[in-house]
Amino acid sequence: MKKIYITLLSLMMLTVSSCDDYTDITPKGALVIETPQQFLELVSLPGRGYPINNFQYLSDDQWMREANVIGRTPNIDILNFTFDESVDRVSLMTGSSFYNQAYSYINRWNTIITLVDNSKGDENIKRLAKAEARIYRAYDHFLLVNTYAKGYDPNTAATDGGICIMDKFDLEAQPSKSTVAQVYDFIQRDIDEALPYLLEKPADVYHPSLAFAYAFKAKVHLFKREIAKAQEAAEKSLSYNNQIFDMVAYNAQGGPTALAVPAANNTEVLSYMYMTGYNEMNFGQLYIISPELRTLFGTNDARFNLFFNSTSTTNLDQGSGTAYWGTQYTRFFYPTVGMKTTEVYLMQAECLARQDKLNEAVAVLNTLRAKRILSGTVNLTVPATRKETMQLVINERRKELLLGFNRFFDLKRLNTETEYAKTVTRVFPIVNKTVPQKTYTLQPNSRLYIIPFPLSALQKNPKLTLNTDEKLPF
Repeated sequence: MKKIYITLLSLMMLTVSSCDDYTDITPKGALVIETPQQFLELVSLPGRGYPINNFQYLSDDQWMREANVIGRTPNIDILNFTFDESVDRVSLMTGSSFYNQAYSYINRWNTIITLVDNSKGDENIKRLAKAEARIYRAYDHFLLVNTYAKGYDPNTAATDGGICIMDKFDLEAQPSKSTVAQVYDFIQRDIDEALPYLLEKPADVYHPSLAFAYAFKAKVHLFKREIAKAQEAAEKSLSYNNQIFDMVAYNAQGGPTALAVPAANNTEVLSYMYMTGYNEMNFGQLYIISPELRTLFGTNDARFNLFFNSTSTTNLDQGSGTAYWGTQYTRFFYPTVGMKTTEVYLMQAECLARQDKLNEAVAVLNTLRAKRILSGTVNLTVPATRKETMQLVINERRKELLLGFNRFFDLKRLNTETEYAKTVTRVFPIVNKTVPQKTYTLQPNSRLYIIPFPLSALQKNPKLTLNTDEKLPF
């Protein structure tokens, strides 16, 4: 029998004690986790945030204010924004809040998976707790491998360096680094072992549902280019939840200034996770989108009109063509890290496009756009080619899956395919005419797309090696 003490001040401070060490005195301000139901409740984590500071400017969707770049000492954000490969980033990344946070969550899931079977109580609840922890453990490994390793390429995944797999509760572990293929195999095993025991309607939005699990399964298959399996899983997910939040109707109601929409009230939310901020309804930093993405939205898209500010003289460079997610509009839960039904529709559309079912693919996109476009052209015309149809899908992904991992991950995975690889160019500055304007270029095979492990992790685990050709400072 094992018990866990969880301090009320920090849910992530876990201490495991054997029966031999345990006394009958419960530490003040602590909870004892010893029943299957308590382990299941441990899965629920309302404050599940992820820092974005490692990679946010390595995409064509985000932007920086000119005063935060010009004349400043280059930090990791500026290096990423200017696509500078001349500097070894490891010395600048002594630690990583995202890396630490993701592995701390994995430690939480491993605690449940490892110890719940030793608790006394309902076996069905034990299986459910393990299944929910497994699906979240898989998801955190997915975020890590797509950040710190090369995008999955079927031709090289078996030899491409990946991340360390953590499959059990062990605070002192120094695991060896696995390949990208091995990490994906582990993720798929966790998904497959979890699926039979998950619920269609879990306890609350903080627990994973079958709709989320199948959506995540579809995403993994899509990233591996297993298109038929991805489509099958996407359609299975939609069989459990196919709702799309109607932003056209929401706009008519007055939008977020008139009606708050927390996670539990957003019908398309499949999993509760967000970029680190103050809470689920508030981003912790200023998110400025690029002129390219601003133009892509146009003038009649509710996704822009409801939530973005393009006129501020405080937060924007006037004349730059940029916009930012307005802090006055943070009364709407936008799942920047987790999944939602609209991503599932977009995966379905991509699978159809890749199979040359162009009419069906565009029909799926138009189903989404009917709930997003306020006026003018709602229904897209079916293109003549697969590549053009895929571009429509990619454009909708950029507008729908904002401010988190998705565009960065999409660029990485699509860059492994010659047909869809993109060379990103950034002309900067736009407004300030006192310094030379330059064009910065991010090639599809740039090492910048692989974020180096933080120095603190490399120093603690000698088995962990960089996935880039950058030099270590020790």
